[in-house]
Amino acid sequence: MTLQESAEGSPCRSQLAAGLQDILPLAIGVGVYGLAFGLLAAQAQMDTLQTGVMGTIVFAGSSQIIAVERLVAGAGAGAAILAGLALNLRLLLITASLRQELAGRPWWQVLLGVHLATDENWALMHAVRARGHRAGYWYLVGGGLGLVAVWVLATVAGAAFATSVPEPKALGMDFAFTAAFIAILRSLWSGSTMLLPWAGAAAIVLLTGLFTPLDPTWTLILGGMGGAAIAGVLGDD
Repeated sequence: MTLQESAEGSPCRSQLAAGLQDILPLAIGVGVYGLAFGLLAAQAQMDTLQTGVMGTIVFAGSSQIIAVERLVAGAGAGAAILAGLALNLRLLLITASLRQELAGRPWWQVLLGVHLATDENWALMHAVRARGHRAGYWYLVGGGLGLVAVWVLATVAGAAFATSVPEPKALGMDFAFTAAFIAILRSLWSGSTMLLPWAGAAAIVLLTGLFTPLDPTWTLILGGMGGAAIAGVLGDD
C-alpha cells in the first residue's frame, strides 16, 4: 500500500481537520510577517481589497514582498512579476515532489494542491509521516487553507492599519520591507544544507549588482535562478 493510499484511507474531513490543526502554530509566524506585508502594500498605494486579492491569488510571501518592493522602486509590472517568480523557484521542487499525492486526481484538485503547497505545510506533512502517522493530499490542503486564511487576514489588517496612520515613516514603517523579508528568510532556514545555495544566490546578486549595469530586478532574478540551480545540483529538496 502506498503512502497516498494509506492517507486516503482516512476520511477527507479528518485529514483536512488534522492539517488545519497542526499548522496553526506555524501560522502564527506567517501572520506576523503578513502584517508587515500589509504595511508595505499600503505604502505601494494598494488598498485592503487589492491586498487581500493579491494574497489569495499569489499566496507567496517572499514573492509578494519583492514584487511590491520592485513596484515601489519604479520597476515595471513585468519586471516585478519576474523577480517574484525567480525568488520562489524553490516551489518548483516542492510541487514536483508531490507527484504521488497529485497522481490520478481531477484537475481542480491538482491546481488546489499546487496553489496551497508551501514550505510550511509541505515540511509538516513529511514530518508527520516520519512519525508514523497518516498525512496525504488532504492533510496538505488542510494546512494550506489554514495558512492562506491567516496570511490574507493578516495582510488586510496590516494594510487597513497603515491607511489610518498619517505618517508611516514616523513609526519606522519604512523598514517594514526589510523586517518582513528577514522574517521570511528565517522561517525558510532549515539547516546547514541551505548554506551553499543561499550563499551562491547572494554572491550572484552582489557581483552582478556591482559589476554589471543590470537593473536590480534582473540581479534578483539571476540570484534566485542561481540558488535554485545550486540546490538542484546538490540534491537539496
